[in-house]
Amino acid sequence: MTWSARIQTALDERRQADAFRQRRPNAGGNGRWIALDDRRYLNFSGNDYLGLSQREEVIAAWQQGAARYGVGSGGSGHVTGFTHAHHELEQQLADWQGYPRALLFISGFAANQAVVAAMMQADDRILADKLSHASLLEAAVQSPAQLRRFAHNQPASLARLLEKSAVGETLTITEGVFSMDGDTAPLAELHHLTRRHGSGLMVDDAHGVGVLGEQGRGSCWQQGVKPELLVLTFGKAFGCSGAAVLCDDATADYLLQFARHLIYSTAMPAAQACTLQAALTCIQQADDLRDKLAANIARFRTGAAQLGLRLTDSSSAIQPLIVGENRPAMVLAERLRERGMWVSAIRPPTVPPGSARLRLTLTAAHQPEDIDILLESLNGCSHGISE
Repeated sequence: MTWSARIQTALDERRQADAFRQRRPNAGGNGRWIALDDRRYLNFSGNDYLGLSQREEVIAAWQQGAARYGVGSGGSGHVTGFTHAHHELEQQLADWQGYPRALLFISGFAANQAVVAAMMQADDRILADKLSHASLLEAAVQSPAQLRRFAHNQPASLARLLEKSAVGETLTITEGVFSMDGDTAPLAELHHLTRRHGSGLMVDDAHGVGVLGEQGRGSCWQQGVKPELLVLTFGKAFGCSGAAVLCDDATADYLLQFARHLIYSTAMPAAQACTLQAALTCIQQADDLRDKLAANIARFRTGAAQLGLRLTDSSSAIQPLIVGENRPAMVLAERLRERGMWVSAIRPPTVPPGSARLRLTLTAAHQPEDIDILLESLNGCSHGISE
């Protein structure tokens, strides 16, 4: 089969399965409102959980950082791309989370891939929650270590794997809040098991940091857990982009020597680091925003229960509405857009077959009336849709 034929066959298969992905240009804004195709929609698909991407002081920090440092970093952090702004942000993140060190990465995907690739060797094993993010599972598959997956959020399943002897080191991987189901990992139980069996623990808290715990420190802080490796990403509650790995001094120095994603990638712009410092200050002082987000989540879940909507067991900002098959999920999303709401249909392979869904996300920027409009529209649009 030629390259051209192989590509066309793969594309045809995606279209036939109603799984073909397309991008649509956003004309401006990713907060409460989003503009596409000359129309404004209430946005229930973004991850800007606290609305910080639109905050004046956060925007001003980027502008001031750009005026001081320019708009690019000019190279890897090992060459010229590591500035005082990067250094200060790393120190602030480490102090905030109670770790000796923090290392900045260009994205959460890069951070997860870098850690697994650098840390794991041929005799090692990785025990990962089966619903861990693609960046984690892909890195585990590509590493020389043995990968075993435990049942989602089931400590007993992990325990059975940990009880089997291993030649090398063991790293257990999970998320704090899972991106597609919105549920929270039982981190305290997982941490107890890993300590008992001598395994390291790595937690990707992309969707928990900023939202959960004292000063928004995240899922681990909320459950009284301090994993060996904590990954925080900045594309959600921070309202920006990038990531950091929190760890001890020796691990940080090791990653600086061997993490290829860190060594050979252009560093984030210093202006972005300045922005993240401002966002961190906002997060630490954002109890009112976290309270508002929690109220919006409660309002939506109460209304959804009254309507008999099929939600996952999520208390987070991620509220997936399970539809089932791909076509009905796409139809429902389109009907909601016709009513002025932007909602994304998530389909396999991002989620398991037969669990296509609307991944509804709520933020502190939403008003109570927005939640009511969404519920009314879901009630009106869902009739007549069958799997």
